[in-house]
Amino acid sequence: MKVRPDKKYSKHHHYLTIHHRHLSAELIKPALIDSQIDLPSLVFLHEGLGSLAQWRDFPVCLSTMTGLPALVYDRLGYGNSDALNVPRTDRYLHDEALISLPDVLEKLNINDAILIGHSDGGSIALIFAATHGSKTRGVITEAAHVFVEDVTISGIRQAVELFNTTDLRNRLQQYHKGNADLMFCAWADTWLAPSFRNWNIEEFLPQITCPILAIQGEEDEYGTHAQIEKIITKVSGPSKALMIPNCGHIPHHQALEKVLNEMARFIRSLS
Repeated sequence: MKVRPDKKYSKHHHYLTIHHRHLSAELIKPALIDSQIDLPSLVFLHEGLGSLAQWRDFPVCLSTMTGLPALVYDRLGYGNSDALNVPRTDRYLHDEALISLPDVLEKLNINDAILIGHSDGGSIALIFAATHGSKTRGVITEAAHVFVEDVTISGIRQAVELFNTTDLRNRLQQYHKGNADLMFCAWADTWLAPSFRNWNIEEFLPQITCPILAIQGEEDEYGTHAQIEKIITKVSGPSKALMIPNCGHIPHHQALEKVLNEMARFIRSLS
């Protein structure tokens, strides 16, 4: 099912300069926002093979449903942002949460955020919320990882096979302006490296005090329900788990209407 926004909005594209590198970003603003009222901003954080464009209409739909402004951006090495031309380390998600995301929010003067993170973006959101609690009103994760599972490694190996033997490479190329090979290999090589098998961010979870909505598809190719259980049982703030049947790794596409409604309900509860 394709859901489109039924309210007016404006959308502005920006290139943010962060440490001499350019990041592609979109700012979405529902038409009826009162500019005199300080509102939290929805901040969308894409997956490990994702981009601003791959969210499709989802950010606009959620922004207009909740009446809140939104930021969607391509991390370094993704989409229309500058290429990442240095090797990744096992702490690349930590670096995104502790260095890059704070710089992006500061650049845009966003001090009150509701983070919506998919897969890698969900892990980034959790680390940020743990370390920047005063700037985080709430967090929604989709298919976030807090540790590495066997199914994660199997899923990534299957993705590598698909990248090499199907049109996956060409499909990713249209979103990543010629950087699909570099982006994909950085992602796959990092997750498949023996040193990354011990990657774990559970230590951050007790530091999270804001409300959490953790979403995962029951048929997720990259993680089991153990991920969502760790999140909701270890965070210190109120939390809710949502397992979606007949859904894989991308709930906001594969169960679009349900995810939109559940996210909007959660976001309204934060005001």
